[in-house]
Amino acid sequence: MWESTGPAVLALGALPTFAATGTVVWAVARPRAAIRQRLGRLARPTAVCAALSLVTSFALPEPGHGSGWKLAETAVLLLLLAVVTRWSPPRELTAALPPAVLAVALWPLPLAGGGSFLESVGIAAFWLLPAAAAVAAGAHLRRQDLRRRSAVAEARSAQRLQLSRDLHDFVAHDISGIVVQAQAARFVAATDPSQAVLALERIEKAGLSALAAMDRTVQMLHGPEAPGTEPLPGLSQLPVLLEDFGAAGTTEAQLDLPPLVTEVLSREAGSAAYRIVVEALTNIRRHAPDASRATVTFTPTATSVEIRVTNDRGARPAPARRRVSRGGLGLPALTEHAQALGGTLSAGPHGEGGWQLTAVLPATSPKETP
Repeated sequence: MWESTGPAVLALGALPTFAATGTVVWAVARPRAAIRQRLGRLARPTAVCAALSLVTSFALPEPGHGSGWKLAETAVLLLLLAVVTRWSPPRELTAALPPAVLAVALWPLPLAGGGSFLESVGIAAFWLLPAAAAVAAGAHLRRQDLRRRSAVAEARSAQRLQLSRDLHDFVAHDISGIVVQAQAARFVAATDPSQAVLALERIEKAGLSALAAMDRTVQMLHGPEAPGTEPLPGLSQLPVLLEDFGAAGTTEAQLDLPPLVTEVLSREAGSAAYRIVVEALTNIRRHAPDASRATVTFTPTATSVEIRVTNDRGARPAPARRRVSRGGLGLPALTEHAQALGGTLSAGPHGEGGWQLTAVLPATSPKETP
């Protein structure tokens, strides 16, 4: 009976091959944008093809028929194994892998005839090797993609954090000065218009400074080689910073910056020192606007530079509506930055109701003069 239906047997033997090949063609014969989505939906078709392969391997009456198709079918199943391991969701992957691996490992057993159990185990173990290699290749590509996605996510998070720090450290400082000047101008406008004009000039200067900080931050998002990108402020801008701070309110600001400091602090440490002073002055303006004096002192030592910012009147309690700074902003972020550079930062009460911020940054060897 089966001799007269030889073509039918061959057709049944070739059915899994055509099914597996059709699955691959269905996945890739689409616009490029849709290929990745279809590759992620191959788990169920792969499981169906594997089931057909197992059925035809053990149900056909003459195992020798269609062995050529079986080799081609195994090659396509190995390709599907790699693709499914790379692209399929974990839940669907766990359902597709076992039948596909079994189909690859067990297809030669009917051809072995009445071999012993050990021979059958050896054959199955041998064909497990290409199946394991296909799964390993797909898993490797999947792991590489996960690492790449994780690296991109970390880079974006670091960029957003740097953006928030720049906006907090620089823009918030300038806006605080604008608020102070606007309040002063409102009170003196009626009695001394000339002072109001000066206050408006300082408001304009602070506004331009805030816009420059925002432009620098936006340019940073375009990459380090963006045209027109300016370096972050450093120690050389501290005198102007203290002058503007003193002019913006009633607090007298003093700066003690020995020339040696600029030689022993790296550019990154100098930028961090500028940020620390900006944050300290901003906190004085917000929480101790009635302080009569603020002092910024740099003290170089053999291995470090100590920065002290003090005011002679304690910080007033923050308003209830003020949001407490969280990770990435203010003193916590500056403390992490200082520690990353190998230094320290702390703040607390000082003297009779005053406040003091102390930071220590590591120093590099000063340049030797010829």
